[in-house]
Amino acid sequence: MTEIAIRRAGAGDASTVIALLISLAEYEKLIPPDARGRERLSAELASVNPRFEAYLAETDGKAIGYAIVFETYGSFRAKSKLYLEDLFILPEYRGRGAGKALFEAMVKQAREFYRKMGGRRLNALQIFQMEL
Repeated sequence: MTEIAIRRAGAGDASTVIALLISLAEYEKLIPPDARGRERLSAELASVNPRFEAYLAETDGKAIGYAIVFETYGSFRAKSKLYLEDLFILPEYRGRGAGKALFEAMVKQAREFYRKMGGRRLNALQIFQMEL
């Protein structure tokens, strides 16, 4: 496999993002978005102020994975935070660094998000949370 490129998906990528989302649903044995759900996803990607951002992992011009992130709000801290909803790589492309590249790109996005919100790194405290 050649180099892995990560880029933000735009309105023209809606069918690609949806196809990957359907692949995730099949992999997880879940019900994929219906026609109306796919329409809403497409509309959000085309929106001036979308409710989420989608990112594509590509190699050799083929989309092999995606991630979806969006801003949410933490009530106890009364602050915005970035939420990673999906991170998926097609099974046949796993073990080649695509997931790592996509995850690292999302970490970079999170850092930029927090800096824009006025956040700063505290060396004394590093908190990570992950549900398995």
